Amino acid sequence: MTGSTRARSWVEHLRSGGTTPWAAWSGSGTDDDVPGRVGAYDAPTRQGFLPGAQQLELLRRVNLAAGSGGSTDGVRRAGLAGLAERVLAASAPGRGAPDLELVGVREDSPFGPRPVDPAELTAGELMRVASSLLAEDLVAEAAAAPAPRPRALRRPWARPYRLVGDPWVADALRPQLVAAGRPPGGPDPLVLVLGADLPTMLAHGFTARSFDEGGPPWEEWLGRPVTDRALPPRADLPTMLGEWPVAGTSGVRLVLDPALVPGLVGRRRPLDPAPRLSAAAVDLARWVGVPLGLLVLPDERARLLRHTYLPRVRDHAGAPLGLPESHREWARERAARVRDQVTTAGYPVDGDPARLTGTGPDGTTPDDAEVLALAIALLLGQDTGHQGRSTR
Repeated sequence: MTGSTRARSWVEHLRSGGTTPWAAWSGSGTDDDVPGRVGAYDAPTRQGFLPGAQQLELLRRVNLAAGSGGSTDGVRRAGLAGLAERVLAASAPGRGAPDLELVGVREDSPFGPRPVDPAELTAGELMRVASSLLAEDLVAEAAAAPAPRPRALRRPWARPYRLVGDPWVADALRPQLVAAGRPPGGPDPLVLVLGADLPTMLAHGFTARSFDEGGPPWEEWLGRPVTDRALPPRADLPTMLGEWPVAGTSGVRLVLDPALVPGLVGRRRPLDPAPRLSAAAVDLARWVGVPLGLLVLPDERARLLRHTYLPRVRDHAGAPLGLPESHREWARERAARVRDQVTTAGYPVDGDPARLTGTGPDGTTPDDAEVLALAIALLLGQDTGHQGRSTR
C-alpha cells in the first residue's frame, strides 16, 4: 500500500469517528480503492487534496472527546459527521505553519515545511484550526439570536456618574445600571474609579483586552518584572485616577469594593458581580478573537465575545488567571507604590485601602492543552464545567 492510500484510509477512519494515531495506523484498501494523489490539482472533493496534519489531528482529538462524552444517538452522530467535515475543511489563521503534510506519505522535499507526525503537533498549532471554527459558530449563533431588548429610559432623578477603572468589573456593572434606567453621564458627574489589588487589576486588564481586541499571550503581555517598567494602561490605577483633573479630587472617588457602587449611584438593589473566568476561558477568547476579526468589524467582535462566547464559558471549572512566580515579588513591590501614590493624592476612598496590597486569588498561567480541551468541548456542545487537559 502506498503512503497516499494509507493516508486517505486514515482520513476515512477519522471521518467515521476513529481515534487511532497516524503512527499506529496500518491502513486498509488498495490504490484502486482511493482515487487521486496527494497534491493532485483536481477539484477539492472528498478524495482530492489531503487535509493538513493540523486538521487531521484536531479531528482525532475531537473524536476522543466525543467518545468520552457518553452515548451517541442518531442526531448526535449526524452532528459529529458535520463537525468532522468542517474540521477537515478549516483553515489555520494567524501566525504559525501552513497546512502540514503527514510524514511518510511521500518522499521528503528540500523545499517547504517538513512533513510531521500529527501527534507531535503542539496544542497551539491545533488551536489555530479550532479557533477559526469557534469564530464561525459565534457568528452563526448571534445571527440566530433574538434582537436585544430596548434600553430602559433614563430616570430623571438618577444621579449623574461615570464608572471607570478596572475594565472587566466596570464593563460588567455598567450595562446593569443602564438596564435599570441609570446610564452613565449627565452634568457634573461623580467619577467612580474601580480599583483592586495589582494582581487582580493585571488579570482583569488582560481579560478585558482579550475580549475586546486580543493581543499577545499573558506572560508576554505582562512583560519582564522590571521595577521601573510602566504598568499596562488597563491596570495602571494611579493614571486612571489622574485622567479626571477637571472634576478635581472632590468629584473623583476610588472604589475598592464593587458592592458599594449601587449605593454611590443611588440604587438600592445590588448588582451581579463581574464574571470570574478560568485562565483557559480567557485565553481562548484571545485565540478566537483572531479569526473572528476576519469575519466581523472590531465592535461586533467584542460584542460577540462578551455576549455570545462568555455565557458558554463562565462556568468552566478551571483555575483563574494568576501571576507567574517570576512576577509575584515585583507585584508586591509595585502594589505598595500604587497604594502610596493613591493615598497621598487625596482622593476619597470607598472600601478598605488595605485591598490595594492584597495578593489576589490563587491562579495560574494559561495552559495550551487546557485551552484546546475547552475549545473542543465547545465545538462538541459539551458541558464545560469539569474540563481538564486534553487527551492525546
